[in-house]
Amino acid sequence: MTPFAVLLTVVAYFAVMLLISWLSSRGNDNSGFFTGGRKSRWWIVAIAMIGSSMSGVTFVSVPGMVGTSAMGYLQMCLGFFLGYLVIAYVLTPLYFRLNVVSIYEYLEKRFGVSAYKTGAWFFFISKILGASVRLFLVCLTLQLLVFEPMGLPFWLNVAISAAIVLLYTYRGGVKSIIWTDTLKTVCMIVAVVLCIVFIAKDLGLDGKGLVATIRGSGMSRIFFFDDVNHPQYFFKQLLGGLFTVVAMTGLDQDMMQRTLSCKNVKDSQKNLITSSLMQIVVIFFFLCLGVLLYTYAGARGIAETGDKLFPAVATSGQLPMIVGILFVIGLVSCAYSAGGSALTSLTTSFTVDILGTKGKSEEEVTRTRQRVHLLMAVGMGVVIYVFSLLNNTSAIDAVYKLASYTYGPILGMFAFGILTRKQVHDKWVPLVAIIAPILCLILQTHSEQWFGGYKFSYELLLFNALFVFIGLCCLIRKDR
Repeated sequence: MTPFAVLLTVVAYFAVMLLISWLSSRGNDNSGFFTGGRKSRWWIVAIAMIGSSMSGVTFVSVPGMVGTSAMGYLQMCLGFFLGYLVIAYVLTPLYFRLNVVSIYEYLEKRFGVSAYKTGAWFFFISKILGASVRLFLVCLTLQLLVFEPMGLPFWLNVAISAAIVLLYTYRGGVKSIIWTDTLKTVCMIVAVVLCIVFIAKDLGLDGKGLVATIRGSGMSRIFFFDDVNHPQYFFKQLLGGLFTVVAMTGLDQDMMQRTLSCKNVKDSQKNLITSSLMQIVVIFFFLCLGVLLYTYAGARGIAETGDKLFPAVATSGQLPMIVGILFVIGLVSCAYSAGGSALTSLTTSFTVDILGTKGKSEEEVTRTRQRVHLLMAVGMGVVIYVFSLLNNTSAIDAVYKLASYTYGPILGMFAFGILTRKQVHDKWVPLVAIIAPILCLILQTHSEQWFGGYKFSYELLLFNALFVFIGLCCLIRKDR
């Protein structure tokens, strides 16, 4: 696939995305930007959330990780579903009852200003790092396919990608995000299914042959019960998935901003349950695609693995050009949409939580929001470029490792607030939130030595939250 063909595909998709953004942002105000005016239809949000939870990292890393982890990722997806039940029936009613714009306003009402700001800052760090990892992946792919052949530097690639995300979210906010996420979901599913069809056809496989190839490969194993020390152990993955989705969706302004745009609690709950069930199916298709990609690469002498496998196969020229086009559309739709939603939530949280909007006029809030939006786009671009200098791991693994450290304190604070009625010395909450991740780092570094070879996986998030919970217990006020 030539650089010009890739560039043309990206420009065409971007044009469609801008059109949708313009149509959805007409007559928009700050309420529309932050909450969508709470008028979104639940089934549209459900479709959008399938795509919103899956970024360019999912599109490239999930098929690539089959080579080392088989289909064990589905164990984590089962945990995701349990997590969505918690979000739907515990957190969502709480947010609607409090009528919050930013979900971290709950921490102020429950504990005080210090806890509120701590939650907002940890979200800010989590989201800007996580979103940058996701956008980095698409920048890396575009660098290999377009910018490098044209002799253009990586920093220009990053600048253009950040500008694209800024442009289509500048006015519309969450209203634009919901509709562009819906487009992204459709593009992603169509791309994955058609890629499976074309690769199977090139390998000479019919429907039965396709199923037999996937089932007969050494990469079709789903459940791992045999070694408790292994990171793929079933209950590690299940618990990791449960608490990861509670933290990264239920306690994430980015993800909950869509859910809170629904008309009421019942619509939000229908959205969450429907999208969580459909996500399991979509992830299963990604994993099946991964098995086919490794099978095809082995048959055609393609040596790439991991995150580089799908790009290498799709653009190798050995398959019809439509496969390369589908790959590019799927990747850019995932990456730019995820970047846009992250940028919108970062703007919302920084404007509402950190700078504050109380007592300000509509015009003042609009000016602040627009300046913050631009600043966040520049910040994401800088972090992406820095990450390109440091990256040495699978992108999806990097996302969840970051989440274990940065979402843990938020999870711990919300858990303490919901499960107890105790008040704490609010001014010391930031110290507890900083100490907990440090303890987790020490624990992860020495776990094999201290616990007979035990390796922590994504369940580290649970320990992080537990340390915060214990720390808050030590801060309980005796006068209450």
